Amino acid sequence: MTQDTDKLDDSSQEDEDLESALAKVEGFLLSLKQRIAQVEQDQGRRQELKQRQQELKQQQRDNKRKEPIKTELRHIQQELEAIELNLESRLVSWSSFKEPFWQIVRFGGLGVVIGWLLKSCAG
Repeated sequence: MTQDTDKLDDSSQEDEDLESALAKVEGFLLSLKQRIAQVEQDQGRRQELKQRQQELKQQQRDNKRKEPIKTELRHIQQELEAIELNLESRLVSWSSFKEPFWQIVRFGGLGVVIGWLLKSCAG
């Protein structure tokens, strides 16, 4: 009877662990989707700012009153720098996941093999 209770406890613990792992993965996926949306928005804004910057530079060449244009150009340049920093600092790439991925594959596979061996010895 105690073996059945132990099996149920182990099973419920495994279910809780699995649910916890799934919740973490879902949270990571949600944050990744949010980051992708942010990157797309920043890239669009960067394109708009670069286009406006080019227009202002053209106006600056044609216009004699350069001070308001210079101020706006400085503001655009600062915003572009902030966007570039944001894009560079938080982009996710495969290379950042490559090593942890293979560590998980290696040790997860090793865990499965050890589990099979222990089960065959105990059974």
